[in-house]
Amino acid sequence: MKPREFKDAVFGEFARIAQAFASAKRLEIVDVLAQGERSVEVLSTLTGQTTANASRHLQVLKNAKLVQTRKEGVRVYYRLADPRVVRCWQNLQRLAEGRLAEVDAAVRAYIDVRDGMEPTSRAELLERVEQGEVVVLDVRPVEEFEAGHIEGAISIPLADLRERMEEIPADLEVVAYCRGPYCILAVEAVALLRAEGRGAARLEDGLPEWRQQGLPVEQGG
Repeated sequence: MKPREFKDAVFGEFARIAQAFASAKRLEIVDVLAQGERSVEVLSTLTGQTTANASRHLQVLKNAKLVQTRKEGVRVYYRLADPRVVRCWQNLQRLAEGRLAEVDAAVRAYIDVRDGMEPTSRAELLERVEQGEVVVLDVRPVEEFEAGHIEGAISIPLADLRERMEEIPADLEVVAYCRGPYCILAVEAVALLRAEGRGAARLEDGLPEWRQQGLPVEQGG
């Protein structure tokens, strides 16, 4: 192989990864799959698209070796192929935060309007959990909670929170978390809890970042 052929071949493969990431819907799929495997039907619902469109996006990710599949009967389940896929997605977020003012504008227009307080850091949450000062609330879908959650967290999906408010101890502050720094589930949960007179804050990011720091994670119900 000649030098130019080598360069073209290697950079062409790098471009396959970049092209697979070059879609807002595919990035959202990666964000959901960072929580655990999902069927195409569930992914289409969670990302607000048709099953056919979700399938096309998943095929692009599969061709780039970013996702893998398994079959259970007639249903196909997708999962991220490598933890480095999550880290690549997170690095892309950090780059966008640092270079694109539009990211900050969107955060201020949506998250800051609903939650003007500083989020709780992972270190602060861990310390307060050990001291028994807070309730950790996982507001993701139950399937994501069962696939992995912060140790000791209770599961109340956002859609059920208003009806199940009494399950949360009233004498402790609540720290809610979801999929990551741009997941809106925890933001909406905190707004609802405060409207009901509860002390509440959100975690600065989500389960993937918590897990990457080697902090306590459980599986199951």
